[in-house]
Amino acid sequence: MSQEPEGKVIPLHDPSSDREEDERLRQQNAGLRNRMLARTSISAAQGVLMERYRLPSLGEAFDLLRHTSQRHNVKLHTLADAVLRTPGPDRDAHVWFPRRVRTAPPPLTGLTPAEHNDAAGPAGAVLGAALDRVLDITQTPMGNVQLAENGLLRMERHTGLNRRFVDHFTFVDGPGTACGQAAENRQQVTVRDVASATVFDEESRRVILHAGSRACHSVPLLDERGTPLGVISSHHPRPLAGFTRAQLDALETTGAVVGRWLSWHRRTVIRDPLEDLHATAQHA
Repeated sequence: MSQEPEGKVIPLHDPSSDREEDERLRQQNAGLRNRMLARTSISAAQGVLMERYRLPSLGEAFDLLRHTSQRHNVKLHTLADAVLRTPGPDRDAHVWFPRRVRTAPPPLTGLTPAEHNDAAGPAGAVLGAALDRVLDITQTPMGNVQLAENGLLRMERHTGLNRRFVDHFTFVDGPGTACGQAAENRQQVTVRDVASATVFDEESRRVILHAGSRACHSVPLLDERGTPLGVISSHHPRPLAGFTRAQLDALETTGAVVGRWLSWHRRTVIRDPLEDLHATAQHA
């Protein structure tokens, strides 16, 4: 029988290296998925602009989107979504919105947006204040805001949640989550215990539990017609018994206030970069 040479050390397998490799692959796969979903609306908007303005290439359409988003401090996918959902200008029209009437923003009752300049502009400040309000009502330090764009919910702001959670929920494109059901059904959804709730697909359940959340509550942001423009969700470290009627009413009011403001923002602020884009494309 052969023996190992005397004094030879046989290295032990380090399981932490497997965990690190699994995490690296998970982040890589999540990044690929999120880039693909982000590109979907951008690519569709490029096609619309290329055809509408007879641009010579998709590259020029992308440059038009990118430069316009930078000039107006509007995220690229937000601008792309606006191009896709807004009826186009009349053929050969000098302006996109000839009968446009500017209106004042609706009141942000119950919200106190930060007065300092937010990196995401006024919308970022409003959404930050809205998230703070929801977390104050639900008494938890963890939560996130998602906006409805091109049939998806896109993560816009978050606090107290780990990278794995943010990567997984950067885009939500199905009903297998509380936020997805809140948007689809246009009503608040309370998950008392994530571990046993049937609302989640199994991967989403694992990600939420890994983030330290055992319960969550999702509030749809509805415009005047009841259209969901986003969702704010709170996450809780322990299972929930539920919320009082007063809490639910305050959350519903917050969702309506923010939904009306987002609707105004789409009809006014976001139309500025659209008008600029139209003018630039006409003179290209």
